[in-house]
Amino acid sequence: MSDLTVEMVQRGRGPSTEEVARRRGIAREMRSARERLTSQTGLERAFDYELLRHYAQYRAGAGIPLGLFAITLAVAASFWTGAVIPALWAIGVILLVSLNTLMSLRFLRADPEAIALSRWRRRFVLGEALQSLAWAAMVGLGATDGWTFGLFGLVIASAVATMLAATVPAAAVAALAPLIAGALALLAFSRETDALLLVAMACGSQIFFLGLARRLYTSTVGALQSRAEKDAVFGELEQAKANSDEARRRAEEANLAKSRFLATMSHELRTPLNAILGFSEVMKNEVFGAHAAPSYREYSTDIHDSGMHLLNLINEILDLSRIEAGRYEMNEEAVQLAHVVEECRHMMGLKAKAKNQAFREFIDASLPRIWADERALRQIVLNLLSNAVKFTPPGGEITIKVGWTSSGGQYVAVKDSGPGIPEDEIDTVMSSFGRGSMAIKTAEQGSGLGLPIVKGLVDLHGGHFTLKSRPREGTEVIVTLPASRVMDTLPAVTVPAVAVPAARAA
Repeated sequence: MSDLTVEMVQRGRGPSTEEVARRRGIAREMRSARERLTSQTGLERAFDYELLRHYAQYRAGAGIPLGLFAITLAVAASFWTGAVIPALWAIGVILLVSLNTLMSLRFLRADPEAIALSRWRRRFVLGEALQSLAWAAMVGLGATDGWTFGLFGLVIASAVATMLAATVPAAAVAALAPLIAGALALLAFSRETDALLLVAMACGSQIFFLGLARRLYTSTVGALQSRAEKDAVFGELEQAKANSDEARRRAEEANLAKSRFLATMSHELRTPLNAILGFSEVMKNEVFGAHAAPSYREYSTDIHDSGMHLLNLINEILDLSRIEAGRYEMNEEAVQLAHVVEECRHMMGLKAKAKNQAFREFIDASLPRIWADERALRQIVLNLLSNAVKFTPPGGEITIKVGWTSSGGQYVAVKDSGPGIPEDEIDTVMSSFGRGSMAIKTAEQGSGLGLPIVKGLVDLHGGHFTLKSRPREGTEVIVTLPASRVMDTLPAVTVPAVAVPAARAA
């Protein structure tokens, strides 16, 4: 998968992971089909080479044992035929075995990329045929007295030849055909019933060896395919890991660039904003005298409000970036949750009163203190109350609840009587800069960062955030803090005792 594809996937404009895997599989199947079409055996070139390599390895390792077996047969045959003919036969067999062994060693030493597989396959088939003809010549050693000996040698030679040439089916057939013909030729020495049965059994066993060689070939091909699939999976995993490492490196660089940008821009924006807010507040309050035109005071108020909105937006963006980067510093201390909620309710009271909204409070003032970041708790409650006041219609009602959870923790619930949020827009509202359709229709000001910040701060405290809403039924947000943060459940800190000198103690 190219870097462009990885980048497109990360940005959400490219194919999905399943689509990339499907395309990679199709490409692999097309490549495999193309190699099979250009192969004489119907397999991929890598498989053809591996099969020939296995054959060459078997043949190179069997050279000495086959030579010793030929010498043993020649010595045994010399008892009834003399020493000359068996010796000549053994020399011929050993020469052909040596020729096949040298040819196999040459194949193994050659460069796999420069090997003409079809040419080497023909060489191996021809070598097997010649070697089997040499083995079949032992029929002449049997004569009339030792034809059963020749039949025994042919069966052993058939078993060895088919097993060694199993990975090249054409070579296995070329090796077995002369040996079967040699077994049938033994009928020239005897046509008795016993001889016919023995020859038939020998030919049947040779055919069985051929079927067994076919099974060995099939299992070898299956093993090669399994290994190829495993190698392909490992290759894909390594490629995916490399892509993942590259994507992670780019993400880290982008995150670092974003942090630097936010830090720089926050400083660059806050410096002129402080001047704008300060001077606009002076002009709004007419500190140095009344304005000549009443409109100037309205303009100053608008400038001040816009500057405050921009400053709040910058602060929210910085808070969210710190939370997402895991760099939000928490100053934890013992906090009374009910007092924090009451103070925040008092701060939002003016806005609620301006819209003729009423608060209903169900706050358990006897709750013990919790171990939390007070600034973060205030921001959580203020954001929830601000949203409730913003979306509750004039004359509406806002319910605030603070109490125990069933698991021993504490919770804060804020419910409004606003228009509610459709179910399909909840994910949008919970995303950064996400705004529901109702907020857009009512043109309510907001950055869409309030709820994501609340959820991030709740997660930092190990709590749980729940949003329940239905159209025309209002919205309820529940923030739950775990029981491990309640001070009554926290173990006391053990301070090590300091040794006091005896004189001072006295």
